[in-house]
Amino acid sequence: MKKKAIEILNLEKVYSDQKALDGISFDVEENEIFGLVGPDGAGKTTTIRILCGLIYATAGTANLLGYDIRKDRKIIKNLIGYLSQKFSLYTDLSVDENIAFIAKIHGVKDFKRRRDELLNFMRLTAFRGFLAGRLSGGMKQKLALACALIHKPKILFLDEPTTGVDPVSRRDFWKILSDLLNENLTIVISTPYLDEAERFNRIVMLSDGKVLRYGSPDEIKGEITKPILEIVSPEVRNATNFIREKTAFEVQMFGDRFDVVIDDYETDYPLIKKILDDNSIPVIDNRLKPVSLENVFIKILKEKNR
Repeated sequence: MKKKAIEILNLEKVYSDQKALDGISFDVEENEIFGLVGPDGAGKTTTIRILCGLIYATAGTANLLGYDIRKDRKIIKNLIGYLSQKFSLYTDLSVDENIAFIAKIHGVKDFKRRRDELLNFMRLTAFRGFLAGRLSGGMKQKLALACALIHKPKILFLDEPTTGVDPVSRRDFWKILSDLLNENLTIVISTPYLDEAERFNRIVMLSDGKVLRYGSPDEIKGEITKPILEIVSPEVRNATNFIREKTAFEVQMFGDRFDVVIDDYETDYPLIKKILDDNSIPVIDNRLKPVSLENVFIKILKEKNR
């Protein structure tokens, strides 16, 4: 049985009269990639900031590697690494200078070998003399990650690390995080992107400060056992409205396409196609697709709103 890196029980955070966290509970196992998943305002950043000791919880308890976040803040500080949403390093310092500065804050005296390993790992060696402000968005994230790892933390917190990063840099970033698990590191990531959450070992889905679901992506996707029919159409809104009016199928919109939770393709697609044809709505393409976390998340929110 794996050890618990983080244990959270009934955690609450209240700002004035607003509850940012409403009694959330979950565990994070050692040496896994764990995701806090949900839209803006779900409570992801608040949770990470509490666990990093940056703000206090209003109620509830949390332990990191057996240490209490209230009583043992000084000990926890050197056991964790933290990468915030916004780039917070010094833009007028070079790559090397930023790493040296962060190492000094953590009391790491002999850091040069570790620094060189991280720069090579992040493919930043050729840019070590560059000012941080001159780096691209993806390279800034890699530098921030190197700084967060310079003192060899046991738990790494990343708050929406790929927001605003180009697709190529995002792919490189995920490869780096996957390789970091070889360092016996526990990684906790917040993201609003449900497609990214598919990469995690386990996730907690948050909305309005509450836990919606908690488990592995496959366990959560298992809530939808029926086939998902994806239809591409230039008139998505009209198409979904007509299908909702004429059938009892669950319908979900995604840009220029929509998903329908059906019972059987051979019988249900002809019925849907006829409804669209009768209302002069063209179908560009259709296919059966695997259940996604987006499908489950939308289903849960609809049930919650009902």
